[in-house]
Order: sequence, then structure tokens, then C-alpha cells
Amino acid sequence: MSKTTKTAAARPAEGKDVPFEEALKKLEGIVEAMESDELPLETLLARFEEGTRLAKICQGKLAEAELRIQQLEKDAAGEPALKPANVADDSAAE
Repeated sequence: MSKTTKTAAARPAEGKDVPFEEALKKLEGIVEAMESDELPLETLLARFEEGTRLAKICQGKLAEAELRIQQLEKDAAGEPALKPANVADDSAAE
């Protein structure tokens, strides 16, 4: 395994707390570099792995935001209120 690949493989645990904007900016930089540079295959693979990891982080952050938005509802006074997430499967209640 190459040094570049080892470094990319050691990163999966990182990034869970990376802000969405930072992950997206890094992902965009990787895409630009891959499109514009003549990179060796190993470097391309390492960047692809890193890009895949960043894309998953971005997708997760977007899914979390979408869930929170869906949970917002107005209370009796018309004020926005966050209702608790229903983690259990609705079909189990039937």
C-alpha cells in the first residue's frame, strides 16, 4: 500500500465534526485538481477516496438538516417549535 493510500485510509474516522461548508469546499478543491492536473494514478485514487469520504459527510449533514426542518412545526401560538424525532418505525405502532 502506498504512503498516499495509507494516509487516505487512515482518515475515515476523521471528519464527522467537519462543518458542511468546509467539507464541501475541500470536495470542490479535489474535483478541480482531478479535472485540471495530470496526476499519477495513485494520487487520483487517493483523491477519489478522500472525495468520496467528504461527499458522504456532506450527504449526512444535508440529511440531518432536512430531518430538523421536517421536525419544525408551529405550536398553538403560531411560533415555530422543534418536535422530537420519532426514531421508532411507524409500522411497529400499528
